[in-house]
Amino acid sequence: MNESLPLILAGPILRHCEPTQLTLWLATSRACTFDLQLSDSTGAPFAAKPTRYEQIQVGEHCYIQLLHFSLDTALPTDSYLHYDLLDDNGQGLGSQIPGLCYAGDQQPGFMLKSRVDNLLHGSCRKPHHPSSDGLLEVDKLLADKRRDTEQRPALMLFSGDQVYVDDVAGPTLWAIHQVIDKLGLYTEEFAGATVSTSEELYNSPDCYYLRELLLPKNKANEKLVERFFGGAKKPIFTSAGAHNHLICLAEVIAMYLLVWSDTCWQWVDLDAGRARIPDKFKPRYDKESEAVKEFVQGLSDVRRCLAHIPTYMIFDDHDITDDWNLTRGWEESAYGHPFSRRIIGNALIGYLLCQGWGNKPLCFDPLLDALHASVKAGELEQQDSLINTLLDWQDWHYSLTTAPKIIVLDTRTHRWRSESSPAKPSGLMDWESLSDLQQELIGEPAVILVSPAPIFGVKLIEAVQRIFTFFGKALMVDAENWMAHPGAANVILNIFRHHKTPPHFVILSGDVHYSFVYDITLRFRKHSPKILQVTASGIKNCFPAGLLRWFDRINLWLYGSRSPLNFLTKRRRMLIKRRQPQGQRGVLYNSSGIGQVILPDEYEHIQARVISKDKTVEFT
Repeated sequence: MNESLPLILAGPILRHCEPTQLTLWLATSRACTFDLQLSDSTGAPFAAKPTRYEQIQVGEHCYIQLLHFSLDTALPTDSYLHYDLLDDNGQGLGSQIPGLCYAGDQQPGFMLKSRVDNLLHGSCRKPHHPSSDGLLEVDKLLADKRRDTEQRPALMLFSGDQVYVDDVAGPTLWAIHQVIDKLGLYTEEFAGATVSTSEELYNSPDCYYLRELLLPKNKANEKLVERFFGGAKKPIFTSAGAHNHLICLAEVIAMYLLVWSDTCWQWVDLDAGRARIPDKFKPRYDKESEAVKEFVQGLSDVRRCLAHIPTYMIFDDHDITDDWNLTRGWEESAYGHPFSRRIIGNALIGYLLCQGWGNKPLCFDPLLDALHASVKAGELEQQDSLINTLLDWQDWHYSLTTAPKIIVLDTRTHRWRSESSPAKPSGLMDWESLSDLQQELIGEPAVILVSPAPIFGVKLIEAVQRIFTFFGKALMVDAENWMAHPGAANVILNIFRHHKTPPHFVILSGDVHYSFVYDITLRFRKHSPKILQVTASGIKNCFPAGLLRWFDRINLWLYGSRSPLNFLTKRRRMLIKRRQPQGQRGVLYNSSGIGQVILPDEYEHIQARVISKDKTVEFT
């Protein structure tokens, strides 16, 4: 036991919460037990008992704590509640984590709202992107409104790319390796790779900025190198590579600790890492270091906000790897090789431990049983068997019995694969999962639907992606949109046109690194459902500004409301009205921030906005 390490390395993060159950995530440096203390604003206590208490050791000094508590007496709604986690020495969170509580509070707190009348959402939080962190705006909002029943958000939804395991800055990778060393995160062995262990990986001269060179180079794997690890170059949008792609599970775990908490950064010396960087990449390392240092300065506030609001998550591609399951050909290449399969699987293990479990804890018992079988006696065993189990798992999606009901879609592992060509984009969901979705919608008066990618995107960009797809180059332009696959497109649109569909829809999406809001109704139908799509992206990422302005302008020219080109698209039976971001030209808003949606009781006049560092922009 290393007594010099702080007990709590990351968290607590408040996850799935209901009046009779609470879920928390945190990471600790040693094995321990926690006692949950709950009280109302007067100090009256509530009794809670652990129903699932998972303590998963991932290193000599690192344990992932998955805590799920139940209550015999339901907690009150629309009332501010305090909580604390007392460790086995009786110490609470406030004494262990400086700055975790807001001014005037001795303990963190939360509120269970009787109705989701106000929520926050976003995606795409890349630590080294040179923009502000939208989660800092969440912290400011909670500092001011956390006790305000009317103005406090009920919950926060992350719709993808909470971490970028495939696009890592050199300084961040160096920090990851320092944390691995400090905490003794477990090593592993690789098959089919030019490095046989994670230790060899860390010591390789190609470890920083040259990781694409570490894959096998034989002729049979040329497509694998091109499609999976080399990154799909996207000259129309951005040029993204995988030069620091995370590989082993230890790297993935350390990444989560570093993006959600300030604690582990105390052991990181970014300047010392410069000596490991090849000379030609040193200028890039220096530039990225500036952005990373700014990111780290806000992590204490980010940690505080995540401890004060129930937060739900779903993966998108960068949580696992770029272009994840984009085409049938990609899947055949990536899953057909043991090394790439391991890389994908390690990211999925990290997602399960640090994101997925907290959405609906009781669902994941079979995966946790497999996980315990894989982590034994202080080392990783049967890792490939665990990965096979995760790749076959069918229940990453989930729904919340809130008012209105929230349905969160898994658009990555239920793909509708093209039968005509391995290079054509797969549908984001297959027929079976879309049929299940339709059944879940029937009878609901209103639904909040979370789709990582916008269902109704920017038509010009989708047209460009369709052109590249026609020439077999879907990977070059990230041709991932709902309209890219005829089967998936027709079914999702038919769901909205079904006579039993809910009369009110709010679609929350992200992924695209810009924000926009659409009001959608059905053409030629008297009683159409009212659909509002709010796309908020990214939390810490942006689209190239000049290019987006041109896309916005040309899209309005070609696909304005009166344009006959609209009748050539799959959405021709839908009328889409674009909301204008206040004070902005065009309809696409390009700024890092967090999305906020205000839902009145009757679902009329729903407000949508993006809260950024310098201003709040309403879409009207």
